[in-house]
Amino acid sequence: MTDSAQATAAEQRRTVRKVATASFFCNFIEWFDYATYSYFAVVIAQVFFPNDDPALALIQTFAVFALSFLLRPIGAIFWGNMGDKKGRRWSLTVAVFMMAGATFCIGLLPGYMAWGMAAPALLLLLRMIQGFSASGEYAGAATFLAEYAPTDKRGMYCSIVPASTAIGLLVGSAFATVMYTIMPEAAVNEWGWRIPFILAGPLGIGAYFVNIQLEDSPTYQAMQRALKDAEASGAAGAPERPIHCLFTKHLRKLIISIGAAMLNAVGFYVVLTYLPVYLETAVMMPKNESSLITTIALITYVAFIFASGHLSDKFGRKKMLITACVGFIVFTIPAFMLLNTANFVTVLVVELIMCLILTINDGTLSSYLSETFPTQVRYSGFALSFNVANALFGGTASFICTSLITVSGSNMAPAFYMVGVSCIALVAMILSHEHSNKDLSEI
Repeated sequence: MTDSAQATAAEQRRTVRKVATASFFCNFIEWFDYATYSYFAVVIAQVFFPNDDPALALIQTFAVFALSFLLRPIGAIFWGNMGDKKGRRWSLTVAVFMMAGATFCIGLLPGYMAWGMAAPALLLLLRMIQGFSASGEYAGAATFLAEYAPTDKRGMYCSIVPASTAIGLLVGSAFATVMYTIMPEAAVNEWGWRIPFILAGPLGIGAYFVNIQLEDSPTYQAMQRALKDAEASGAAGAPERPIHCLFTKHLRKLIISIGAAMLNAVGFYVVLTYLPVYLETAVMMPKNESSLITTIALITYVAFIFASGHLSDKFGRKKMLITACVGFIVFTIPAFMLLNTANFVTVLVVELIMCLILTINDGTLSSYLSETFPTQVRYSGFALSFNVANALFGGTASFICTSLITVSGSNMAPAFYMVGVSCIALVAMILSHEHSNKDLSEI
């Protein structure tokens, strides 16, 4: 290899690392917020929904969490359309800036005792803004990174996105664990819970400055040049709107992708954000034990996620995703039986196994969705399929699980819900196509 070729290759590697850093940072901020809201859900219920019935207050808190996801499909259409028209970088940068701003404002929001009904109403409004902006972040980060990554390592690089999700949750969990360990519970309930929300402000500013130093991916720029050349030569009329193109030419892919993303949506929120609350409120484990178990599980998740990305490059996305579906169908019900023993070691082992199964899905899904759609609708297809699944099944997971336990009186209700979702995802994956190791411009 000549010196100039070596220099070019080195520059490409540096660029991919910069893109990976930007994608990681943007997605981290989103999930740090969601972790904070979930792990402090009991406190938030007391601040914004004071009630003689703690279970009802918790359901109301999770209802706000779920309602914020209603804007995700709308946000997905907006950010996906803008990401395919104006560029991946523009859409991702603006989305993360909005997300961080809304999170920061939640940290400053007075509670019910100060502002009455205006407090939960404003909490819902800010969560809606978060839901709208967050719908462009995961898809944007994954699409941006997939289009820069080497073809034979796309799964490995795209696994950085779910890894950043887990690290965001890990930092949120660590915050909760440390605060409950070193601070009186009264101080956490009064003002301590606001600290992680306020930290989103400087994090958002940092993400903005990281993003503006990057250019859009070579794949996207090549598509834009081809469109301009075709328009200049008169070979093409007005460019088709990405969303219109997605629904008219790629509807089957979109429906299958929504089905495939369902397991990620429910599995992720149940295993990594709902279980700490489940262990505390349904199993009656001490708060510090449930937080510690979640922290250990998240560290293991991050370690597993990169291995799953690498294995998806070797064996293909479809085989990995089908394996995850079967794993949840077989193991979920026995897992919840063992969780209800409330034994620390047993619960820890069960959560680690569930994390392993989840990473087989999560470490593969971002590269799978990136490879499913062609360049002109890649951001739109990824964003809409991922966010529709999360709006209908992910954001509602904690609310549905809590409600199912309340209505049925059985702590096993969430397990049956997860098995049902896993069966639907399995059918979707059987109907899907394999695009691993293809150049994205060929899809």
